[in-house]
Formats: sequence, structure tokens, C-alpha cells
Amino acid sequence: MLGTQFTKGSPNWLDLGSPDTGAAAAFYRAVFGWEFRSAGPDSGGYGFFQQGGATVAALGPLTEEGAHSAWTVYFQTPDADATTKAAETAGGTVRVAPFEVMDAGRMACLTDPAGAEFAVWQPGTVKGLERTSATNTLLWAELHVPDPESTLAFYRTLFGWRWSRMDAPGMTYRVISTAEGDQEEASFGGAAEVQNEGDPSRWVPYFTVEDPDAVSRTAQGGGGSVVLPAADIPDVGRIAWLADPFGAVFAVMKPMPRG
Repeated sequence: MLGTQFTKGSPNWLDLGSPDTGAAAAFYRAVFGWEFRSAGPDSGGYGFFQQGGATVAALGPLTEEGAHSAWTVYFQTPDADATTKAAETAGGTVRVAPFEVMDAGRMACLTDPAGAEFAVWQPGTVKGLERTSATNTLLWAELHVPDPESTLAFYRTLFGWRWSRMDAPGMTYRVISTAEGDQEEASFGGAAEVQNEGDPSRWVPYFTVEDPDAVSRTAQGGGGSVVLPAADIPDVGRIAWLADPFGAVFAVMKPMPRG
């Protein structure tokens, strides 16, 4: 289960790049009730989505030419430079070389060999998200690539991830855990084959909600779209995939109660 006691390889930050941060902030306020707080006058428009004063995600303007609006999942590393070098050696691509974010931490933006974009965060004064796994916050991170086994092997060289296979409707699903602790308790996400030809390789963040159907209607009313309508997944919960008005894909989930 995703928490905020982050270890190596944990998803510890999440942000959205958008061409219109004002409109994006309004959309996610309607969908999740988040408030947006600027990181300051020198932040270049970057700021934090908050729930009751706790940071649950972040938002910034797109800065790369030709970049598309998307959510980016960050994984904790004790050494952003070493992880970046390991990613290059293992067949990944460096989109943004490691750099300091003032005293908050050090980060790099990378792409795995299958083309899924992600980032790494080496904590300084900012350890990571302040609230996860609560209603309207990040619950799960899911990787969709053509060959999950080979791509997960890439991440294992970076973070030491473990995974277990389980049968899911129409696919084999891999539940991913960090290297430390009980494997089930350390799980934070999963990996599956890309289902439709032409779909991109990507990480998709899942947010826990009380009613995926109602959230889907709110998203549509706010200019977003439904990518995959709400459906029940046996022994997992009810899930829907959505996109915001600028095409950034995310998922919402009402988990099955844990017995």
C-alpha cells in the first residue's frame, strides 16, 4: 500500500504538466476538491495541489517544445545522478539531466526502454507527497508497456523492485513492490501489457475515490473525457480511466474493502 514513509523506488512525487495551469487547477478542484497553491514568485508557475493543507500532487506549465500534457510519476532515489547513469546503461533515455531544485531535492526526467516517461526524486527538504491512499489522493501507479517483464527488469536495475504475477481479466498482471519489507505490504503499483495497438507506453496514476461513476460525470462536465468507462474488476474494485481537458490521462478507483 502506498504511504508517505518512502523508501528507494517508492512513488514519492507526482506532477502534471499542462498548457493552461489555471484551467487545469479548476478542473481538478471540481473533480477532487483540490486547492492549488503557488510555490512562489520564482517557481515559474509551478505549485502544489493540496487537500486540507497537505500536498497530494503538483502542477506546472509545459516547458518543453512539443510536449504533451501528462501526469509524471517520480520515484525516490538516494542518488539521482547514479540512477540516471544506471538508466542510460540499461537502455533508458535522459530527457532532463539531474539538477538541484533549490534545497528541496535533486531530480531527473527519464524514459524507460519501452518509451514510458518517469522521473526520479532525491529528497532534500521535501521528502515527497504529504498524503496518499486517502480519498481523492494517489493510491497506485500503473505501467502499461508492450513487454512488462523486460521493462520491469530495467526498473529492477534502478530500484531493486520485486513483482508477483496474478491473473486478471484478459491479461497477466504484475504487482510491483519496493525492494524492502514484506512484499505485499510494500506493493505500490502494477504493470500490464498495452491493450490496444497504437496506445503509448506510459505510467498512469490512480486516485482513490468514493464513486468512480460520479467522478466520471464531473470530469466530463468540466471538459474532460472518459477513456475507459467505470467497470468492476473482481477482487480489486471499481475503476475508470479519464482524461482532463488537455488530454492528460489518469484513473480513479474505489478499492474493494481489504478483508
